[in-house]
Order: sequence, then structure tokens, then C-alpha cells
Amino acid sequence: MTGWLPVAPCTPAGCARHTGAVRGPLPAALLLLSGCALVLLGVACVPLVRLLGAGPRRRLTRRWARAVPRAFGVRVIVRTHLPSGARGSAPDGGELVVANHISWLDIPLVASVLPGRTVAKREIRCWPLLGPLAARGGTLFIDRDRLRALPAAVREIATVLRSGSRVVVFPEGSTWCGRGGGGAFRPAVFQAAIDAGATVRPVRITYRTDPHGSGPTAGAVAFVGADPLAASLWRVVRAAGLTAHVDVLAPIPADAEDGRRALARRARAAVLGPGDLLRARQTAVASDRANRPAESVHH
Repeated sequence: MTGWLPVAPCTPAGCARHTGAVRGPLPAALLLLSGCALVLLGVACVPLVRLLGAGPRRRLTRRWARAVPRAFGVRVIVRTHLPSGARGSAPDGGELVVANHISWLDIPLVASVLPGRTVAKREIRCWPLLGPLAARGGTLFIDRDRLRALPAAVREIATVLRSGSRVVVFPEGSTWCGRGGGGAFRPAVFQAAIDAGATVRPVRITYRTDPHGSGPTAGAVAFVGADPLAASLWRVVRAAGLTAHVDVLAPIPADAEDGRRALARRARAAVLGPGDLLRARQTAVASDRANRPAESVHH
């Protein structure tokens, strides 16, 4: 791994633990089969879905993405925090959706409310089940080991945004377990939003062990470090009572006068919430010092 890449301190042994109720092996296996079957169905149907119009395609994508977490036994609660009269659809200039990154479940969760072209590391193309689905779904794969490829990636994202499309990115550059904050938002992708005159839409994702959001953070969903995908899938279906909370936050205009770093900090503070703003700034400063001069635009 290249030294400039963002790396979270989270590890499977230290962070990906479930302390609540546990499903038996048979019910968990049935959930695993149902979830994998639904993902495979999505892969098989992509060529047909592409033949539909934009409206029906978005609706079908949302319904499928909403069903995936539930098929794996995860309850989903979506809350939208928008100013009065604000639109929920992508604006004419495109929309850059930025979210914190905890699990592979984050991808269908965001797609269930704000479907768009996801930015992902190229290694995901080789993943079983999720890789073929991502490739057929128009994912923008980024080579994160080549720093020289970064400017071209930013230009590609800006081009997609200028077309009026929505782009989804997890700008922490790595997955975090969700405890004690997360990583700084890498600013490169925000330059694409500025260049395209796009709107930035922050999304907050949290996983809890109860539907009311008052329970402890659900470590079972954390997909961190060198955790194998198969182990993560089994851990999720074994953990009972998991609830995913998706908060769609108010949009942030990409103001070129502020610059990409200021825009990244604003989006990061929105995702963390007012109570964690100081911690976000401290994390951003520490991460910038550790990773200069490079920037990452992928997860």
C-alpha cells in the first residue's frame, strides 16, 4: 500500500464486534442466501434496467437498494433534513453526495435515497457479487495507488456532474468503525464539485442496535482493515437488531471562493453534527499533516 493513502486505525478484531443479541446459524444462513440472491438478481437485471427511462430506472434502483439491507436482516430508517421548499432531486448542475464510510452496506443505503454513479477504488471491481454489480451500474473506478491519476479522476467526476448527474463518494478514503468520529474528508473530489458548479449533499450514516438510535454503535457492520468480505457478511446476518439510520442533510453550494478544503470541512462538519465539529477539525489537521501532498477521492 502507498504511504500517502488515508488509513483508519480500525481493525476487525478491535472494532467489528457485536455485543447484542445473536441469530442462530440457520436463520443467519437463510438471511445470507436471501441477501446474496437479491444482489445477484440486481446484477442480472442491470442490462434490462438500462433500457428504461431515467425516472423508472431511478425508482427501480431505489426499491432494489432499499431491499438489500433488509434482505441481510438490517432495518433501515431514513430521515431527510431539508430547508422548507428545497428539492430532493439532483439540481440541474449535478449533485455530489458525500457520506461517512463504515460498511459495504453504505453503498445500497445511499442508493436507496440518492441513486447515482459511485466513486470506488478499482479493487472493488474484482469483489464477488458486489464487483460485477458495481461495474454494470456505472461505478467510476479510481486507481488509488497512482497519485498521478488523481487530476484525471477529478476531471472525470466534474464532467459527470456537469451533465446534471449525481455522483456518490465516500471522501474519508477508508472505512471507519463509526466509534469516536471518523477520518477527514479528502478535498480533491470537492474540487470537481467547484469546477462543475454542483451542489454538495452531505449524508450521515449510523448503525445502531435499536431502532430508536439510542443504543450503542453497531460494530458488527464495520468493514475495516483487512476484513474479508465473507466474514463481514456472516457477521452482519448473525447480529440481531441492527438498524441503519440514514440522514439526508441540507445541501451545500460549492462556492469556489471558499476553496475545496473549506468545502470539505463544511461537509465533514455537517455529517458529524455540531457537537463533533472540534473533533472533525482536529482529525482534518492531523490527517492533512500525515498525508500531504496527496489527496484521495475514493473509498
